[in-house]
Amino acid sequence: MNDRSDKNVLGTELQTCCTSPMTGFFRTGVCVTGTQDIGTHVICAQITAQFLTFTKSQGNDLSTPVPAYNFPGLNPGDKWCLCASRWKEALEAGVAPPVDLAATHSAALKIVSLSDLQQHAISS
Repeated sequence: MNDRSDKNVLGTELQTCCTSPMTGFFRTGVCVTGTQDIGTHVICAQITAQFLTFTKSQGNDLSTPVPAYNFPGLNPGDKWCLCASRWKEALEAGVAPPVDLAATHSAALKIVSLSDLQQHAISS
C-alpha cells in the first residue's frame, strides 16, 4: 500500500487519505504517485460542493458515478486524492477544498506551496 519512504508535506510518514470511497491514483486509499500518474494525484482534499461545481466546469465531473471504472461519484465531505494542478486552479478561483496535510504527498510541494496548503488545512 504505502511505501514507508513516502512522506507527507509535513515531512512525516504519509497517512491514508480515504478507503470509502477508495481513492488514490492506484486506488490504495493513499495519495502516492508514480510515472504513470500524469496528473500527480497527491493532495488529499475533503470535497466541497463548490469544488465539485468548479471541477465540472473545467471538464472533470467528479460527482457523476461511472460504473465502468468502479467510480461511485463524489459527494461533499468525501476525501479524495486530487491532482495538485487542479487544486491549485481551484485555489486561484477561490474554491480550494480543505486539505488533510498528513495524507498529502510531499510531491504536491512541486506545484503548490506549503503555506497555501496549511491555510486550507482541515482543522483537527
